[in-house]
Amino acid sequence: MRPTHGVDPHALAVVRLGVDVPYEQAWSLQRWVHGKRVASELPDTLLVLEHAPVYTAGKRAAPHERPTDGTPVVDVDRGGRVTWHGPGQLVGYPIVAITDVVDYICRLEEMLIQVCADFGVTARRVRGRAGVWAVGDSSLGLPDRQLGTVGIRLVKGVTMHGFALNCANDPRWFNRIIPCGLPDVGVSSLSAETGRRIVVEEVMPIAEKRLAEALGREPFELHEEDLLRR
Repeated sequence: MRPTHGVDPHALAVVRLGVDVPYEQAWSLQRWVHGKRVASELPDTLLVLEHAPVYTAGKRAAPHERPTDGTPVVDVDRGGRVTWHGPGQLVGYPIVAITDVVDYICRLEEMLIQVCADFGVTARRVRGRAGVWAVGDSSLGLPDRQLGTVGIRLVKGVTMHGFALNCANDPRWFNRIIPCGLPDVGVSSLSAETGRRIVVEEVMPIAEKRLAEALGREPFELHEEDLLRR
């Protein structure tokens, strides 16, 4: 663990929060870390976790994209539309100081593409759509399949929210919603694309490394208890 005094502009603190984390709990911690980062009391920080099952709706979410069976949805202050988080999906919340939003989002998407490639999956951007995709084949009736999503908020030059990458999650969770407002696409995962089970625990260290590279930061592990002492 690094010293608590001062903030290293080249560092990225990586905090693993575990599994089955309630969304509201992580959101509250994000806001606390964000305040500390704005005040230069913490370095750039990445929170990584698996959520307990939850649907969330960003600022652009339309009513028809939400579950029609009364399933609860948490309205959040990020960009984007309706999505799902839960077991088998890697979620990362980089709380970092940036100067260019478009460049930052591109870096997150490129990081996800590189992580997919590390596991033998070809992913790419699709014009007009956020996130990263396994591209389909219309001649075979195979739609584009979303593998990862990006949704952020920028306040006082510091980001909140972040990215999600489907690793081994059950795709049926997405059947209740129109994921990211796109009715004509599918949802997939690293496991589904490769035909072998690829769990979050296996993907997490690769994603942490790739994100640090994308941001030009040096990662170091910080336990949650030590984070909260700062």
